[in-house]
Amino acid sequence: MKEQWNVRSMVMIGMFTAVLAVLSILEIPMPSGVPITLQTFAVALCGYVLGWKRGAACGALYLLIGTIGVPVFAGMSGGISKLLGPTGGFIFGFILLAGLCGVGAVCKNKILSVVAGFLGLAACHLLGAIQFGVVTNTGFVKSLLLVSVPYLIKDGLSVVGAFVVGGVLRKRLAQANLMNHEQAA
Repeated sequence: MKEQWNVRSMVMIGMFTAVLAVLSILEIPMPSGVPITLQTFAVALCGYVLGWKRGAACGALYLLIGTIGVPVFAGMSGGISKLLGPTGGFIFGFILLAGLCGVGAVCKNKILSVVAGFLGLAACHLLGAIQFGVVTNTGFVKSLLLVSVPYLIKDGLSVVGAFVVGGVLRKRLAQANLMNHEQAA
């Protein structure tokens, strides 16, 4: 059966993109220039609730809105300069993180569901460290040590938390007929 993107799907993508934008506002600055935020939790939640296509669409919409200058990125910033700057790789990585969490959302095995989220997190961190290294002229290993390793515990907990919260939200949305039962499975 061909999956259709109806108005309800588009509204859900818009609403979860708004959640992502709101959870991006609060930031704790770090010496590396990569702040601590709730973005990882929000991105993973988009995937775990909406599935891989719609979750990735949230990440892409967030990137697009921020690129045109709407202040949705960390600390209420926006613009193309953020995507091209030291932290831009993480923003691109959000699409992969949401998509892989969405793949995990339909796994019957809970461990595999979380592993899929961790793979998305690894992809996000990899893109972030690569771009940070290129923009700041820092070696890859040093970039990983500066902008990935210090955040792994927080981001890993964010993925697990999004998995738990996302599972509850998927069931509740299905019960309220706001999501297809196939999507909530």
